[in-house]
Amino acid sequence: MSNWLTMTAGDLGRGIAAGDIDPVDLAQAYLDAIAAHPMSDRIYARATPGRALAEARAARIRARTGQRRSLVDGVPISWKDLFDSAGIVTEAGSDLLKGRVPDRDAPVLRNATAMGAVCLGKTHMSELAFSGLGLNPVKATSPCVNDAGAAPGGSSSGAAASVAFGLAACGIGSDTGGSVRVPSAWNDLVGLKTTAGRVPLDGIVPLCPKFDTVGPLARSVEDAALYLALLEGGQPADLRGARLDGRRLAVLETVALDDLHDAPRAAFDAACTRLERAGARLEPLQVPELSDALALSGVLYTTEAYGQWRAAIEASPDAMFPEIRDRFRLGASHSGPDYVAAWAALDRVRATWRRAVAGFDAVLCPTVPTVPPQLDRLASDPDYYKSQNLLVLRNTRIGNLMGLSALNLPTGTPSCGLCLMGAPMGEEALLRLGAAAERVLA
Repeated sequence: MSNWLTMTAGDLGRGIAAGDIDPVDLAQAYLDAIAAHPMSDRIYARATPGRALAEARAARIRARTGQRRSLVDGVPISWKDLFDSAGIVTEAGSDLLKGRVPDRDAPVLRNATAMGAVCLGKTHMSELAFSGLGLNPVKATSPCVNDAGAAPGGSSSGAAASVAFGLAACGIGSDTGGSVRVPSAWNDLVGLKTTAGRVPLDGIVPLCPKFDTVGPLARSVEDAALYLALLEGGQPADLRGARLDGRRLAVLETVALDDLHDAPRAAFDAACTRLERAGARLEPLQVPELSDALALSGVLYTTEAYGQWRAAIEASPDAMFPEIRDRFRLGASHSGPDYVAAWAALDRVRATWRRAVAGFDAVLCPTVPTVPPQLDRLASDPDYYKSQNLLVLRNTRIGNLMGLSALNLPTGTPSCGLCLMGAPMGEEALLRLGAAAERVLA
């Protein structure tokens, strides 16, 4: 049973289908691992053993009667603590929502449950999802699998840790500016950022609804495809026969390669070399207008976020981690015309981007320019926290600003990921490309 905790969700599902794995035993193995793990209280905000075992018993019956609803029917997963769960406290990592208990599941949770997902519990996160670092002094800071003293990446920090430490087969998170991809990169996982508008946001605590997206943090590209399908209640992308031969990939040089730490630079260069050796065609890409889009992100993100949360924040400002509270408050300095003008400018850059990337199968860049910073310094040095938070989200924010699908792949170098950015609503094609790249990088 111990090897179950490190198997991919797809392999666990095949084991259930073959009769080699009992869903109840599998759920209990994960629940026992959560209970025994010395850092589980930094990973799970709360486990839901009653729900998990009830769902596992239903999956067992379906497996025995030939009525399984998906390949991963009966496989246990975790949920970031901003997805509403009926009767279960959902606080989005913030005391502003302390004791909040929804009366129904978010539609994506309902979809996944209907397809056989087993809910192990809710995972810790950056407060209100507004940080890429994962430091949360208000609730708990999840560990990084490669360095116990380093930031785990955020805001889906506990989602990543639950998978990386063998306490879930997959974690479901959200990504507004990098919150799936950063923790996936720093914890050596596959992370899928879906296109804004593809997966419904109802029943999910919002940050910036125009940029908020939902996606899985997983052990393989196949798992990412399987759980995208579960979130939507559909069929997963067909990854069979995926190849790199002749695929045209752009290496983004504008901004994304600036100020790289040595390890991410070396890992990115090595990954590009391996992709080329496998038959992909890599070409440099410059989009100077992208710098303008990144400069607009402060107006776009903080204005929308503060508009969502101003009343709650100003009613209890001392309840928040000051660095995140102050980041929200930056939105107060922008006017309505500023916000409208920023969106109009962003739409123009998006049109330029579409023309520049036409003909490419994906755009490549290092997922994060830096390795995980140390938690002690982040907690004690506000200026360092601010600079690091902006830096770690810089490359991932490109995908959100341009409205793209995006995929993080591990490179084989700890805490260094490769980001593939695909077309809007192009997740299936991106996953096929990712499956081919995954085999080369493994």
